[in-house]
Amino acid sequence: MALSREGSGRKAGSTGIAVAIAIAALLAGCAGKANNDTYGLTASPLVEGPAATSRQILIPEPTALKALDSDQVVIRLSGAEIQYLAKSQWSDRLPKMVQAKLVQTFENTGKVGGVGKPGEGLAIDYQVITDIRSFEISTEGADTGVVEIFAKILNDRTGTVVAQKVFRATAPARGTSNPAFIAALDAAFEQVSADIVSWTLKAI
Repeated sequence: MALSREGSGRKAGSTGIAVAIAIAALLAGCAGKANNDTYGLTASPLVEGPAATSRQILIPEPTALKALDSDQVVIRLSGAEIQYLAKSQWSDRLPKMVQAKLVQTFENTGKVGGVGKPGEGLAIDYQVITDIRSFEISTEGADTGVVEIFAKILNDRTGTVVAQKVFRATAPARGTSNPAFIAALDAAFEQVSADIVSWTLKAI
């Protein structure tokens, strides 16, 4: 009987430990789940410009500093201090989102022979190479969405730079909520993307 009781106690203790481990694992899993609102870029401007239907354009993924090369929304508190917008995130890494929207904006013009990303098998005439320098909410003064992108047009056949320029736009945040901040960034990016596409059409 003593042996039976000892065996029974061990079984109960083992069961209790197993249950505790399972509960701890479940809680850890719940704690690891993101509880952020997720946002995309909706800007898809209509752009005027000369037709370049004999040209095909490649849009590589933009480069960016580490602070911008993520799915976090940047808030600039001062010239040197940044934070990330709480409980918010982009739907993808920011450079991939900017790349996709630039491709879409070129496509929507109907004025180029083709536009795509690396690996899509286009016979490329020009590359539009970009670097994201700012994509943030500035809190110095009134809250403002700030987007600045450096772009250069590379002749893919000769390797020469045809043109290069910095594009910058700002848009006021109409409120202090996260959606208001995202809307300001979206509006500023809409202007920058339209300017980049219009400039490219004129240059090629």
